[in-house]
Amino acid sequence: MNTVTPRIFVAATEQNDGKTTTCLGLFAALRKRLGRIGYIKPVGQRFVTIDGMNIDEDTVLIDQTYKVHTPLEAMSPIAVEPDFTRKYIEEANHDNLVRRIKNSFDRAAWEKDFVIIEGSGHAGVGSVFDLSNASVARILQSKVILITRGGIGRPVDEIALNKALFDKEGVEVLGAIINKVMPSKFETVSEFAGRGLARLGVELLGCVPEDPVLENPTLGQISKSIKGKFLHGGERSRRQVKKVVIGAMSTARVTDFFSPGTLIVSPGDREDILLAALSSVDRQPSEGHKLAGLVLSGDVLPDAPLLELLRNSHLPVISSPLDSYTVASNIHSMTVKTLPGDVEKIDKIQSMIERFVRIDRLIEKIG
Repeated sequence: MNTVTPRIFVAATEQNDGKTTTCLGLFAALRKRLGRIGYIKPVGQRFVTIDGMNIDEDTVLIDQTYKVHTPLEAMSPIAVEPDFTRKYIEEANHDNLVRRIKNSFDRAAWEKDFVIIEGSGHAGVGSVFDLSNASVARILQSKVILITRGGIGRPVDEIALNKALFDKEGVEVLGAIINKVMPSKFETVSEFAGRGLARLGVELLGCVPEDPVLENPTLGQISKSIKGKFLHGGERSRRQVKKVVIGAMSTARVTDFFSPGTLIVSPGDREDILLAALSSVDRQPSEGHKLAGLVLSGDVLPDAPLLELLRNSHLPVISSPLDSYTVASNIHSMTVKTLPGDVEKIDKIQSMIERFVRIDRLIEKIG
């Protein structure tokens, strides 16, 4: 296996702490400084099928964003399918999996100046099939940076717990990045979490503030989450939603909540709400439209004349079989992922990682 090309393993203390966001930003920042960057996610748990192959969705995001020039199957060698764990326990084909990871890394590192290795969740994820993040980092002879969420006590506690497993595998934790820090507490977290981590022997390499642009779901993501389908405006599926309002009040009251990026959720028989939404959009043609869109809940559609008005408007309309409360609840609880082509989000991620992470210090520590 290639042991020459510099590399870093990006792990996290929990799922959805911002691992992929960090990798997206690091890729751009390291490419600017070092040249050709490779990428691999040895073990992926969420995948899409491309040309008959199960490819981790984060790998697809990185490849479509940066054109890595490495075969997808090399960047995503192991996809944990629903029966993967059961088959492994029955067959225990550990040596074959290790060979696949090493061979894939060699391909991912070919003619590259640096390789980013993305883990899957916390240090212990994958232990059930003997490929925890800590053991994969050891197999690939990589040092690690840990990503965690904002705060002081929580990130220090969780990094201590995760570091213990990496230490057990003989893997060096170079430092940590605290993600999604509340802007109002940014300075406090930077100082005191940094001091707390130093007591563990872990250097704080950056604090990244939370940003609403990265937290806002798109209409397309929401439609998938609520089992919806676009009745109109599907070409605007990347439009971001900043706020959700349930149309369960009077027309005069609900319009007080109309603001840029608002998604209205209402059954189709509330014609007063739908007409108010249409009126708001028609008055705002130069602002990219005041409302983000409209969800018709409970599969209740308006009468044909109003439905035709909606289809002739600039307002995206989604129909969902779920009731209004369940629609709003699903949206509130959904995990927002950056998708290929989310240009605004990707640009924001790149600028934030460049600004708030000590990239040069990271390179120095990797050696």
